[in-house]
Amino acid sequence: MIPLSFEPHQQADPPPPLSIGRRFADPAHMTARFIRPDGTEHELPWLETAGEQRLEECLPVRRFPVCKGRRSAPGWYWSATDRCLVHHGFKAMRTQLMMLDHDPVVTALACRPVELSWHGRGGRTVSHAPHLMARLADGSGLLVDCASRFGVGRRLVWRAAHLEGAAAAAGWHYRLIGPPQPVVEANVRWLAGYRHPRYAQDRLPEVAECFRAPTALAEGVRLLGDPIAVWPSVFHALWVGVLSVPLERPLHERTFAAACAEDGR
Repeated sequence: MIPLSFEPHQQADPPPPLSIGRRFADPAHMTARFIRPDGTEHELPWLETAGEQRLEECLPVRRFPVCKGRRSAPGWYWSATDRCLVHHGFKAMRTQLMMLDHDPVVTALACRPVELSWHGRGGRTVSHAPHLMARLADGSGLLVDCASRFGVGRRLVWRAAHLEGAAAAAGWHYRLIGPPQPVVEANVRWLAGYRHPRYAQDRLPEVAECFRAPTALAEGVRLLGDPIAVWPSVFHALWVGVLSVPLERPLHERTFAAACAEDGR
């Protein structure tokens, strides 16, 4: 398994680069608004919030409207990382939730849990709530805005440059992420259908042992037993990182898989 959320070469059509040479807002003067699980709203300095608050547990600071005529509407994604439903506002956001859910360095996910505010031109207050937030294994955070296949607007690119600086000042990361490569997305989407722990069926040690040496998926399944019973466990093993395959190439029964040294999650 590869950490998809930090591989820009896996994006089919990356968004434009962040602005260079502009004056950016001072992160020390930025504020952060968030809503705790009990429903209480708070506004604190951003650097204090990033260092002390568990934003992955907070409620969305903004809801996504349902727009008549749109083919994509707000919904929920069941996160294997969090073992619960995570809200999303549109298709590109749902896709990035799935990709982050598959990433072994992500330990928690949240939808719009924080809104950052700073002073723009002429003292005007600018506010922006990144689409997603992920807690990473090293304890830092990742703020994500999701670009659709149609690209991003100039306003979001401008705001992204400020958010990148704010995240870096707090020891976090910020990404304006475009769509994944179609093959990578299709492979991860297929494996996501087997992300629930029930598909493990207590077979993961057996699956790992069978694929200790690189083996074609169909051959390994044949050795493990009844294909109807075994395939779901093999796909789940690929999802959690017990097995590894090259996701940049189409996944099929002749794809060679190998057991990883450690579980990816």
